[in-house]
Amino acid sequence: MKDEDTREDPRYEAVRSRDARFDGAFFFAVETTGIYCRPSCPAVTPKRANVRFFTTAAAAQGSGFRACRRCRPDAVPGSAEWNVRADVVGRAMRLIADGVVDREGVAGLAARLGYSARQVQRQLTAELGAGPVALARAQRAHTARVLLQTTALPVTEIAFASGFASVRQFNDTIRAVYASTPSELRAAAPRNGRGRRTATPSAGIPLRLAHRGPYQAGPVFDLLEREAVPGIEEVAGPPGTRTYRRTLRLPFGTGIVAVDERPGTARTGPGAHPGGWLDARLHLTDPRDLTTAVQRLRRLFDLDADPYAVDERLAADPRLAPLVAARPGLRSPGTADPEELAVRALVGRTAAERLVRRYGKTLDAPCGGLTHLFPEPALLAGAEPDGTLGALTAALADHAVRLDPGADRDDAQDALRAVPGLDARTVAEIRTRALGDPDVAPPGPDVPDSWRPWRSYALNHLRAAGEWELR
Repeated sequence: MKDEDTREDPRYEAVRSRDARFDGAFFFAVETTGIYCRPSCPAVTPKRANVRFFTTAAAAQGSGFRACRRCRPDAVPGSAEWNVRADVVGRAMRLIADGVVDREGVAGLAARLGYSARQVQRQLTAELGAGPVALARAQRAHTARVLLQTTALPVTEIAFASGFASVRQFNDTIRAVYASTPSELRAAAPRNGRGRRTATPSAGIPLRLAHRGPYQAGPVFDLLEREAVPGIEEVAGPPGTRTYRRTLRLPFGTGIVAVDERPGTARTGPGAHPGGWLDARLHLTDPRDLTTAVQRLRRLFDLDADPYAVDERLAADPRLAPLVAARPGLRSPGTADPEELAVRALVGRTAAERLVRRYGKTLDAPCGGLTHLFPEPALLAGAEPDGTLGALTAALADHAVRLDPGADRDDAQDALRAVPGLDARTVAEIRTRALGDPDVAPPGPDVPDSWRPWRSYALNHLRAAGEWELR
């Protein structure tokens, strides 16, 4: 017991100082109140003897604790650890976040990971204190709260849109997690400002995409503006107040998202480190795609990164130190569609625009300059089967190359290298952005091992400073 108490002391210090850097990294629950919170919760700090720590919200819920109404622990940034880890637990967490358990069940999750359902259950429970069903349940509860408080969808529709199998299961989960009925949770939503419920689902779902620590939005939006492919993407407005909009192909339908460059910021209590969010609005043809769409945006904007860990490591290097000081919290952008990114990394922006015009699916309801979805690999493989493009799209279509959130990065890289004509620099770009690898060193530049495990971020610092270009 003494060793366990010593190990947990740093976490209690984070709770006592309301340190937002640890939001999402762990949760704490108070036995005397039956409530679990994020570390930065502004409530009075409980006595150490009454505190229990959990790796996930699902583990806290599984132990009978309900979510705090003040700090909303279900709305914290995602864990940076699961975002970057390449082992089976990290891959499983990314797939669960993408909604795979809701769509394919635990058997589908296990098949994607190459393990048995029992092995996946055992590994997740041993490390996280909750299995895949409990983790997916916690995510469904959060999706339900967002829909209840930001849309006018009927409660019954929200139950199924959130991934619940029945209205009874939905009601029971909401009561257990939030100590409220769905109607009470909806009534508690703010009536003005960002939290106001929209009149109809077609008006879109307003969201705050939370991140921890500083966030350099400018370089991310610069990259998105340079790469934007007409028809599927657009960036409007002057630097500092730009809005990025794009179309999304999702499991149950399509979507259009708008994300604002200017980040929101807030402090959750005395001594807390600043975090913030990006304002977004999602227009979905099917609300069941909410969870998947949000996770894809989080990967695109690299919102689950731990900037403190990245900056501390890179600032120790004399060459990078002034760059980190100039741009604390610089991110390594990913993608909202890994297969689309792979094709675009190969052919470039101009050719990608041609592919959209010729083969892209037209939206049923175009919105301004957003008129198409990027063509799927199977369509491209049939339409343009020759050359490296044909080889790559065929490999993506038949799953010889897998780039989904649960893909093994080394296996994917080996498969990409086997595609005839695909050069090492393109493979490195795909690994960095489609697979979210934080530690990629493409051929060419001098990238020392001392920058590990954040070489992708180090190169982004060099790029932002004009000292290196990917192409």
